[in-house]
Formats: sequence, structure tokens, C-alpha cells
Amino acid sequence: MINELKNEIEHAKTAFIKEVGEVRSQEDFRNLKEKYTSRKKGILTGFLQRLKDVPQPDKPFAGNAVNQLKVLVETGLNETETRLAALKATKETETDPTLPPFVYPVGRVHLLSAIRKRAEDIFIGMGYEVTHGYEVELEDNNFTALNVPEYHPSRDEQDTFFIKDFPGYLLRTHTSPVQIRYMKQHKPPLKIISPGKVFRKDDPDATHSPVFHQVEGLLVDKNIHFSHLKGTLELFIKAFFGENINARLRPSYFPFTEPSAEVDISCFMCFGKNPVCKLCKGTGWIEILGCGMVHPKVLLNCGIDPEAYSGFAFGMGIERIALLKYEVSDMRMMYDNDLRFNCQFG
Repeated sequence: MINELKNEIEHAKTAFIKEVGEVRSQEDFRNLKEKYTSRKKGILTGFLQRLKDVPQPDKPFAGNAVNQLKVLVETGLNETETRLAALKATKETETDPTLPPFVYPVGRVHLLSAIRKRAEDIFIGMGYEVTHGYEVELEDNNFTALNVPEYHPSRDEQDTFFIKDFPGYLLRTHTSPVQIRYMKQHKPPLKIISPGKVFRKDDPDATHSPVFHQVEGLLVDKNIHFSHLKGTLELFIKAFFGENINARLRPSYFPFTEPSAEVDISCFMCFGKNPVCKLCKGTGWIEILGCGMVHPKVLLNCGIDPEAYSGFAFGMGIERIALLKYEVSDMRMMYDNDLRFNCQFG
């Protein structure tokens, strides 16, 4: 009986090795596994059940033979399952070289981000540090510390969105509060720019938006004069708009600077030669930013002695210089997420 059982086990081993090598699909694998390991009719299961009929002296030999077949079957099935899984993964990643190529769309930097980054790079090259602040600000930092008390009429022009449940807080109307916080926390010399988002109660149109972006700059040190401000802005303008662009400063008024000025650049479209130029309206000049020497009261509010230190500040709208540089006709196009517009830049 033991010899007959051994012969059957050897025959089953030979058959399994042949059959497992012929498996080419999951269906073949399932059929083979069912054939050998099924609890009711499996070949391996049948040999295990026959062990109880083997005489006691022969049981160790018979059990060892059945166990060798079991190990062979389990190992072969595991290796085949792994082989089929790898084959499936390979087929899923295969490419057909006869198919036309699929062109993935390439993302682009948004125009406003590109303009801000360009401005930052220019000022970083001049030794400025980029600083950021809070979009929800204290009324004191946004107005009072900047020499704009509650009764000051200029607040009407910059009236903004106040936080109803938190008196004294509002959405900042410019990035100047970043400069206030920086002057309160650091001692001169100071040399920073503060780009960011600002908010005002403007009605949306081609040149206005209730949410827009600014880049403001501040320098405070000993013996700083208006000529330093003029030289800095001229250097930025030529780096940003071109070496052939000139700048001029016109007297103006801001509560937080004294003296103050508006800065114009020469028209880079007609250079003052076209009386109906759509950019300069025939004047030959385009207004781009405001600036001035930091008011002594602002320095005092931040704990800086105006007798020992002086400084200058300037600010420009990112949308404003983007409109000019790329001749964009409507500011709202920058916020519409129209790919036809966005893909022109970057």
C-alpha cells in the first residue's frame, strides 16, 4: 500500500510541475489551484485523507511524502501568482508606439505672480529684504500709526472692510502695516519691501478692484535723503521697463510721508510723439507709483528717533504696472481664470 501511495504522489508531483508551467492566465491559475487544493476534490486533500488508512509503521514515510507534495504545490502556486501579477502590471504600463503622442498641458505662472516675482528680484538685487504681514490688521497699524487719525479725511478714500465681531480689526487697505510692525520690532537700519494683497471698497471696473496687490518699500537709516529715493526708483524703473525709460517726480501729498511725490515714467509706447496715444493720452508720461520721505510722526509712533534717523517709502500696484507693461485693457481679465489670457504669460 505504501509503495502504491508513493508512486501516486510522485506522479502528482510530475503532473503539477508540468501544469504549473503552462499557466498563462488568472483562469488557468484558479483551475490549477482548485484541482490540487480544493477541500472536497483536491488532489492534495485526497492524499491527506488517505493517510489515516496507512498502517502505523508506514505513516511517517507516507506523511513525509505527502508533505513534500504540499510544499511543492504551495510554492508553485505562490510563484505563479506573483508571476501573473507582474505580467499584468507590465501590460498596464506598456505603451503602443503606433499611437499618436498625448501632449500634457504645461502650467504657467500667473501674470500677477510673475510681476511680483520680478519686482522682488530687482529689489533683492539692491539689498532689500522681502517681508510679509497679516491681511486682517489692527486699525492702529493700518491708519493711526501711519499719521492717519480717525478724523483724517484721507480715511474716506481708503475706507475698507471692517470685521463686525472684532472692533478695531479690518482688512488692510495697503501693505504699509507690514512696515509699521517691522519698525516696531527691529532697530534701524531697515531695508524691506512688502508685497501682498490689499482690500478697498472700490467698485470693479477696468482699472479698479476691491481686492488687488501692492509692493511697498521702506528704507530707514542715518542720513537718508530724497536723492536716495529718486535714485532707487530710477534704478527699479529702468530694470523693470527698460533702460530707455525715464522717470519724473511730481509733488503730491500722503499723510505718512513728507515731502511726497507721484512718480511718472516716459511713455514706452509713443515716447510722447503720439497725441492720441492710449497709454499716455498724448502727455508722454504715465503715472505708476507714489513715494516720499517717511513722516517724522510715523517714525516716532514706531519708537524711532526722527532726529537720528530718516527714511523713504514707496508703493505701487502690481496690477497697475502689469496693465502698463503688457498693455492689458481690463484689470478683471487677470481674475477671470480664462486660459486664453493666462497662457499668454509665464
